[in-house]
Amino acid sequence: MSSSPVRIAVAGALGRMGKAVAATLEGRADATTVARFDRPGAEDEGLVALESALAGAQAIIDFTIPEASVALAETIAAAGGGIALIIGSTGFNAEQDARLAKAAESVTIVRSGNFSLGVNMLMGLVRQAATALPASDWDIEVFEAHHKRKIDAPSGTALMLGQAAAEGRGVVLSEVEDRARDGVTGARTEGAIGFSVVRGGGIIGEHSVIFAGESESLTISHSAIDRGLFARGAVAAAVWAQGKAPGIYDMQQVLGFRGI
Repeated sequence: MSSSPVRIAVAGALGRMGKAVAATLEGRADATTVARFDRPGAEDEGLVALESALAGAQAIIDFTIPEASVALAETIAAAGGGIALIIGSTGFNAEQDARLAKAAESVTIVRSGNFSLGVNMLMGLVRQAATALPASDWDIEVFEAHHKRKIDAPSGTALMLGQAAAEGRGVVLSEVEDRARDGVTGARTEGAIGFSVVRGGGIIGEHSVIFAGESESLTISHSAIDRGLFARGAVAAAVWAQGKAPGIYDMQQVLGFRGI
């Protein structure tokens, strides 16, 4: 890989994460901002059109919304690929997942519900604990809290943690997850992986996985203090993605926790 800094375009540049990514790129030797863009018609000093961003970038970092992320992947694919796409958006539906997979036939995509090193370590610990603690004696509950402006629930990170727990137990998450409780719900189903959600204020991100037994409980947790940690992980992913074959990768692979 060239020693020149990776040329990165920032999508959703007017959003909180777009601003955090741009700030993170300032002064780095391995990566630099070459373009900032937002939704069509958005106005701000230094913004460019998507076409201009594509012309100069080796990677695009995108923390926007699923439909915008998918459209961006399809645009890169239609242009012949050659630009890595780093996606931090969450809340994709099945149809959007399928479109991303199609675009990934010619585009290198790194997609993660969370770009934090700590959260990715947490996933490994949750997987190990779920393997060791049997469903007959230990209930699993994933708790997450975010700011009031977050539009999807459970968070992408919470779903990643639920998936890690399901993998540890050798089950399919969609078959054991319990996302909502209201009214007279009856006793908890053995083996269920539950999700509890809080939205309020300016909470950046709180995630805990509780393993609850009859006589003891184990809680593994992570707290985000600064959005910059997600931006730093996304930039690391953009640098890592250079020269990688088309396909969909995740942060576990970027950090070397799992092979490509």
